[in-house]
Amino acid sequence: MTIKRRDKTILILNIFLRKLLFIFCPVGALCILLISCTSLRYTGVERIARYEMTSADVPQALDGYRIAFATDFHLASKFKERQLQGAVKALEALKPDVIMLGGDYQEGCEYVEPLFAALGSLTPPDGIYAVLGNNDFERCTDEIILSMQRHGIRLLDYTSDTLHAGLVVVGAPYCTHPPLMQPLADRQHPDDYVIFLTHSPDIVESAALSPEHIDLALAGHTHGGQITFFYIIAPETGSRYGRRFLYGRRRTSRGVPVIVSRGLGTSRVPIRFCAPTDITLVTLRALAEPSPGRRKK
Repeated sequence: MTIKRRDKTILILNIFLRKLLFIFCPVGALCILLISCTSLRYTGVERIARYEMTSADVPQALDGYRIAFATDFHLASKFKERQLQGAVKALEALKPDVIMLGGDYQEGCEYVEPLFAALGSLTPPDGIYAVLGNNDFERCTDEIILSMQRHGIRLLDYTSDTLHAGLVVVGAPYCTHPPLMQPLADRQHPDDYVIFLTHSPDIVESAALSPEHIDLALAGHTHGGQITFFYIIAPETGSRYGRRFLYGRRRTSRGVPVIVSRGLGTSRVPIRFCAPTDITLVTLRALAEPSPGRRKK
């Protein structure tokens, strides 16, 4: 009788535990998925997206060069003053050699000066570069340009600048006309490491740029979908290519590496779901000394 009672108790416990697992495992799995969708590190910055880019075009002296890229602030959408201060702290803590900004800065002209005053307080060794996004052509364009000038932020508008010998940044705004990009790209030396800063990844694809012209492109605009269903479904990406350039490291059809940031703010509705805000940190790595006369492949 004792053995039978014990067996019955074990059976009841077994059934009870199975029911608990049936109820709580899906809930636990959902919680894990939700946690993976957001992991707050700094106020307003849920992720630091880190990448290493290795190339023979990176000068040996610049091995370990750090580029911080922030975009799509949309101040003040869901991204407000408190989040702006968090982003500034995050950028400062990354200790980048240069900061690059990808456009869509504001949701009203009254936010332009506070944004660039905060960003302009940062002092990376090689300065801060920026391009304009689509929102920045819809309103406050003049105010943005003047505020950037006031705070020492260099606007790239179909222009380039040499950061160091062998390292060049090229920039173009959202409303890029592809024929205007080709002469700019053609002017770059084939052995330089050339970074293309722009607002949307679509521009990199449509401008017919190749790895002979550009080593790395930095873009935003998509917000990582802003509202996605666990990264699988993204109803709105802002890109004509759908999810192809949603976020992260991608390549164009011609082979140009593109890193797409999810950005920091929101548009239309102040909601993000499984599209965590981020700041991108790219570390450049040099290969062995290139042979004389080597060209990009």
